[in-house]
Formats: sequence, structure tokens, C-alpha cells
Amino acid sequence: MFADRTDAGKRLARALDAYRGRGALVLAIPRGGVVVGDEVARHLGADFSLIVSRKLPLPDNPESGFGAIAEDGSVFIHPAAARWVAREDAEEIARAQRREIGRRIEALRGGRPLPPLSGRTVILVDDGIAMGSTMSASVMACRRAKAARIVVAAPVAGADVARAMKRVADEVVILEIPPDFHAVAQAYREWYDLEDEEVVEIMTRRGG
Repeated sequence: MFADRTDAGKRLARALDAYRGRGALVLAIPRGGVVVGDEVARHLGADFSLIVSRKLPLPDNPESGFGAIAEDGSVFIHPAAARWVAREDAEEIARAQRREIGRRIEALRGGRPLPPLSGRTVILVDDGIAMGSTMSASVMACRRAKAARIVVAAPVAGADVARAMKRVADEVVILEIPPDFHAVAQAYREWYDLEDEEVVEIMTRRGG
């Protein structure tokens, strides 16, 4: 569907053209969302920053999660999480992810706070939405910060997650909803995990 994240970002930016020149704030979820978000922000002439949210991984299956936590402490938990992980384990996992959030804010955003969100249109961007946990926690954080309008935007997501996003965001822009969707990577011909250095390079280039 997409050659790479740059291609996906350009296409997503065109789908968000209604927000061009309207003072929106694009917040990308690192790491993969940063390349996509950078393209979106440049096309829209929007301010750009990162919002750090982390999946809460299952103890015996780190690729899957039972929820997510955002940098302001907002926590999204899947309803069935109590059956998946003991409370003590969940609390320890959350503590570990809070530490990683702090590290990423320092490493990727230079320790700077988020721009003020109150009264603004915020476009939350990732390179794809799998389970929806980190995006949900990010939406919660933006609500708490009193954003006027929250737009969830991604190149690809599953149908169930796309519907779930529509329940929590003011608008959802998803380019592709494959009928047999298992992982974000399947939507890209070129896929690799970004490193911190690549994110920092993008942010430095943008003066952030």
C-alpha cells in the first residue's frame, strides 16, 4: 500500500488538507509516527512536536499489550486486562514504562514540555494503529490538556480499531483499512524500526 513512511506521510497529509494553514498542532507518536507526522506538518504548515505514549506490554508476550500510558500519566487499559495480568505485575510494568517515557522525552524532545494544547486543534499521527492503546492514551492526554479538537490520523488501521477511535476522537482519518489486518508493517513495502538518532535528526531539522 505504501512505499515507506515518507510516502505514507505525503498521502496522509493530502487527506488532511482541510487543516492547511489553520493553525493546527501535529503531535507524532514516536518513533515511527515521527516520519509520517513530519510530512503532515510540513504540508499543512502546522506546528509540530512529539507526544510520548507507551504500550503496557504483557509479561509473557511483549509484542502485545494490555493498555498504554501517556506522558501526562493518562492510562488506557483494555477492559479484559484484569484477566490477562496480575495487578502487581501491571503496576511494575507501568512504572517501567513511565521511566522509558521520561527517557524519551529527554532524548527525543530535549526535555522540553509539550506545546500548550488548550483551545487548539491537535492532529495525532502515527505510522499505523494496531491495537489502538497508545493512540487512545494520547487522546486522553490531549483531552486533559483541553484541546479544542482532536483528530486521529494514520495511514492504516484495522476496522475494529478505526471504529474505536471514532468513539474517542472528534475526527478520524485512516487511509487504508485492510480486511485482513494483523500488523502495521504489512502495509509498507519498506519497513524498519526507527532509532532515537533518526527521530532527533528530524526534530533538529525542524528546530524542535
